[in-house]
Amino acid sequence: MPNAPHLLRGGQRDTADGVCQTCVFLQLASPLTPLRIGLPVALKIRGLDMLAARTAKVAMNAAPEPAIFRDFSPALRNALESVQCITYYPADAVLFVESQPSRGVFFLSRGRIKLSVCSRDGKTLILRVAQPGEALGVGAAVCGRTYEATAKTLEPCEISFIRPSDLIRLMSQYKEFALCMTQHLSYEYNSTCREIRSLMLSESASERLARLLVGWLDSNGDTKHRDQMKLTLTHEEIGQMIGTSRETVTRLLTEFRKKQFVQRHGSTIVVRNRGALESLFTA
Repeated sequence: MPNAPHLLRGGQRDTADGVCQTCVFLQLASPLTPLRIGLPVALKIRGLDMLAARTAKVAMNAAPEPAIFRDFSPALRNALESVQCITYYPADAVLFVESQPSRGVFFLSRGRIKLSVCSRDGKTLILRVAQPGEALGVGAAVCGRTYEATAKTLEPCEISFIRPSDLIRLMSQYKEFALCMTQHLSYEYNSTCREIRSLMLSESASERLARLLVGWLDSNGDTKHRDQMKLTLTHEEIGQMIGTSRETVTRLLTEFRKKQFVQRHGSTIVVRNRGALESLFTA
């Protein structure tokens, strides 16, 4: 074991025999291979005792049930609670990378995660930003294949993790869970089709940016401010979503403001003329 491991995240899991096991996660060599060890062992590691104790306290006192599980029957919820491992990730933590063999499914309870793919020459394309309530890695876990994208947290996240064997067993035993996972696969397929349509059929970067802004507006859950959205991505990340450079995104947003399509107030964008943005659509 390296001489200077550091605590990355803590979690709690109810084992099949009903015994609650509190775990801490150590970052040893790579963010892709965290080591879960029992809390008593972690407390013996020099320099981690106070930090591990605080993390364990958070894990025991703040582990609400994931929203995606709340509509399930009591029997299914109990079954899920017996196999899930609730984990708290900091911002910029990598959950999995593309072409990595599936380790399981990640159910997002809090925070946001970006899913991206990378070319051999280092170009990155952000496929989408996952929101609370989504399940990541379902297809890879069900088919026993590798992950198709890289998942990285944009902010502190709370995630419930389920191993592939447990996922498949519960899908076989509970029809409602199988239907839920099928719906998630359908959502991922539709999202991918929209992304391909935007990138391949749009004639310009301005059209792709307009489509992105209108799409964000449609997914805005704030009923009181439907014409507003929080811009939490950098211009570089927006460029990675629409296949263009950071400089182009900055220039286009400036043009949109000058034409009164949008207004910017800090991190908030107000869409003043949705029709003008939609007029840029060609496909």
